[in-house]
Amino acid sequence: MGGSRSAAEQTALKQGLAVGAATAAYGVSFGALAVASGLDIWQTCVLSLLMFTGGSQFALVGVLASGGAAAGGSAIASAALLGVRNTAYGIRMKPIVGAGVFRNVAAAWVTIDESTAVSLAQSDPKARRVGFWVTGLAVFVGWNLTTLIGALIGDVLGDTRAYGLDAAAAAAFLALLWPRLTRLQPVAVACGAAIVAAAFTPVLAPGLPVILAAVVAVVVGVFNWFSHARRAES
Repeated sequence: MGGSRSAAEQTALKQGLAVGAATAAYGVSFGALAVASGLDIWQTCVLSLLMFTGGSQFALVGVLASGGAAAGGSAIASAALLGVRNTAYGIRMKPIVGAGVFRNVAAAWVTIDESTAVSLAQSDPKARRVGFWVTGLAVFVGWNLTTLIGALIGDVLGDTRAYGLDAAAAAAFLALLWPRLTRLQPVAVACGAAIVAAAFTPVLAPGLPVILAAVVAVVVGVFNWFSHARRAES
């Protein structure tokens, strides 16, 4: 029994380190894009240290790059909307992390898509805890290091869009979204939100189309429309 748990923990450790390395790789893109959007190197690094949720960070600098300082309010709102999912992750991770004020504060910092996914992929309770902490800490350290590297590179290169780095945000979002598109309702939400965002992008200020797309997702989720339809068919 003990050997089995040790093997499970070793597996969680390896998965956590692998995910941490893979996630850190596109921190370079964030750092470069943040500098291109108008932030300086120190602002970029502090953003990664304090916000530390990749999707929200990409959303923030993406909107700032499109609309400049005038789009600050929309940028913050877009980032906050994407960050709300971490609250749900925190509720799910609470029993796994355990008790203690210091542990809970540290866990709140590293409760992200990757640490939650690796943790929940384990079948053993101890392995889940190992997966959560190893992944969270590996991503945190790696992401902040590569953010600094990307910011330094972006500061030297100038316009990072000339090198295609502006596509990194969309690629990162797609990588997070794709594994979840296994049922009718997530597919419908993704398509509806994409259509709304694309339709309103030419006419609304940067950031607002993202907020409207989020409203579509919330409405569909609250009323659970497509889930009910599928149950009725079966």
